[in-house]
Amino acid sequence: MARPSVLITRRWPDAVEQQLAQTYDVAFNRADRPLTSGEFREAIQRYDAVLPTVTDKIGPEALDVKKPQTKILANYGVGYTHIDVERAKTHGIAITNTPDVLSECTADLAMTLMLMVARRAGDGERELRAGNWSGWRPTHLVGTKVSGKTLGIIGFGRIGQEMAKRAHFGFGMKIVVQNRSAVKPEILARYGAVQVPTIEDLLPQSDFVSLHCPGGAENAKMINSRRLDLMKEDAFLINTARGEVVDEAALAQALMFDTIGGAALDVFEREPQVNPMLAQCDNLVMLPHLGSATREARQAMGFRVLDNLNDFFEGKAPRDRVA
Repeated sequence: MARPSVLITRRWPDAVEQQLAQTYDVAFNRADRPLTSGEFREAIQRYDAVLPTVTDKIGPEALDVKKPQTKILANYGVGYTHIDVERAKTHGIAITNTPDVLSECTADLAMTLMLMVARRAGDGERELRAGNWSGWRPTHLVGTKVSGKTLGIIGFGRIGQEMAKRAHFGFGMKIVVQNRSAVKPEILARYGAVQVPTIEDLLPQSDFVSLHCPGGAENAKMINSRRLDLMKEDAFLINTARGEVVDEAALAQALMFDTIGGAALDVFEREPQVNPMLAQCDNLVMLPHLGSATREARQAMGFRVLDNLNDFFEGKAPRDRVA
């Protein structure tokens, strides 16, 4: 019996690629560049499974096929807003993702960003590399204390809870959360957290605001100029969720006019392009989408995709099926 044919749209960790190749008839995108809609359309008519990543835009044009060969889009990552889910469903194409395995590493990076922007680590590193450091002085690059402050978390799923654990137990921070559904009291109690009903309730009382909510049309530009105005003048915004949840033009304005203390971003609206207004903001830390970028997380994500594929082609229900 012929093995299912599988396309991996970007390069993955070697161990995962080798395991996939032992089980499936695998084609690799050795150029390691995003595929075009036309290339996806061709792939969906050729392969039994396509394994996309967050950088792959599988919209209506990519899915404009009469007889797709693809039976499953096994996504490498948690978010899947880059896939036109409704169009895929009309073709009977299943969609899976990879939850759980990247929560800790993404929370680690969110904490990294929070500490960097609060303590002006980006400013200091740039100054050193440019050879401009003139030595220690009492007023040099004075930042903000993190310990004991209030952290507002928007989106209290797996990653948001990991962030709360690090902030509360590691830095003694007070935790305020806003979530689209009620969080169980025992989960809130675990982190000494208080849930508030709206983002408008959370922003004015938070010294730091960390975004861990889903992307997509529902949350597009969720953090806009009106909500930025609700933040404290010395508060900081951290985004490791999805780029589209922040209105980048509004954020740039807030940073340029110092209406908030600063921001730290790992994700952007139009990756890999970055809004040029953001690059002009010194009170901003930017990283190139490194949330899950550890050996452990990236391998675990790949093996989670493999588990979902195995279940699907063995006639079982994949545990991470989202559509």
